[in-house]
Amino acid sequence: MRALFATAPGHGLTLPLVPLMWAARAAGHEVLLATTSEMVAVGSAAGLPVFDVFPQRDVWGDLMARVMSGGEPDEDLPEEYRLAADTGNPFGLFTVTMTEGTVEAGRAFGPDLVVHTSDHAAGMLAATALDVPALEVGNRVSWSVRDADWRAGHHVFGEDEISDRVRDRLGIGRAKPGPVARIDPRPPSMGGMAAGLEQLDERDGAPWWPMRFVPYNGGGAVPDWALHRPARPRIAVTLGTVVPVMSGVTNLTVVIEALGGMDVEVVLAAGTTDLTDLGELPANVRSVGYLPLASFLPTCAAIVHHGGSGTTAAPLFYGVPQLVLPAFADNPLAAARVVERGVGLSDDPATVDAATVLRLVERLLTEDTFRTAAAEVRAEMARQPSPAAVVDRAAAALLEVPSPR
Repeated sequence: MRALFATAPGHGLTLPLVPLMWAARAAGHEVLLATTSEMVAVGSAAGLPVFDVFPQRDVWGDLMARVMSGGEPDEDLPEEYRLAADTGNPFGLFTVTMTEGTVEAGRAFGPDLVVHTSDHAAGMLAATALDVPALEVGNRVSWSVRDADWRAGHHVFGEDEISDRVRDRLGIGRAKPGPVARIDPRPPSMGGMAAGLEQLDERDGAPWWPMRFVPYNGGGAVPDWALHRPARPRIAVTLGTVVPVMSGVTNLTVVIEALGGMDVEVVLAAGTTDLTDLGELPANVRSVGYLPLASFLPTCAAIVHHGGSGTTAAPLFYGVPQLVLPAFADNPLAAARVVERGVGLSDDPATVDAATVLRLVERLLTEDTFRTAAAEVRAEMARQPSPAAVVDRAAAALLEVPSPR
């Protein structure tokens, strides 16, 4: 099987699919990742063959600049690019810039299957243009297009004005059956599906499959301390890759002030964020720059974070209680899922103070209900089919699909 994986150019939009790509390669299948911007280097570092579908510009950088400035797009941008920037659907920018290159990559690669995330219309359109089956993969722990209530309140990717314009411009038709399957990676008690549960999508009859979320946010050298549980509780702190760029380190200031006064060990994973405004860090804070969560999260007693989907799912995988200070996008929805399931707590980052953070973290460390719920979710996830099992299932399903070629 030859599988073309299509993802949008953000860490949280691409990294959740890396274990599925590894599983496909390990099973002997040929894969190609079609993405752009920083994800070209990130995918390459993950050991994957990557094709840059839009090397002309840094699309992710353009999106961040647009969101942060609120200004008009550059005058030299194509009309479609400018329209996407003005629609209120930032992901439309990926659709207009990445679809054509994804289709071209597919025509050269000759895939038997196009695997794309639910939030990446370029992948959906490419599968239609190439006339090959698709596998749609949910990459969020907070929502899925399987949920009718979510679809009622949001546009469905690939079924919007931007996608229609791209279809017209590239001559991509509409007459295509639903995908081979859609994948919901959420734990069953947080909206997902239990192993063995079958459900058909009410829109087109495509089957929904469960899949275990496997954390991946890069590789790196694991320090000795990360392999051992410390004498006092270890607390992970991260705000991901986007929040510090857009909002600075104000939230970190509050969190570090709170944790600095506790008898805990703090691991601050802030990537390349400038921490100058934090001043001198407390003695119990270890600043590690960029260190993958999987390197040290198993030895943590709790984590404080911004509510990114991958950052929320990783502690679920390891059974670690969490405090979520949700930033934007679907972060509040992830925080709500955490609180509803009882695996953690949440507060408003715009108003939370150090005393509140201290109180909430102390609850996570002392109240058994959070650890119990987190352990239950971890066990649920362990029972879901692995990415390897899903790859085998997809390959088998392709044998039942008539070949267009």
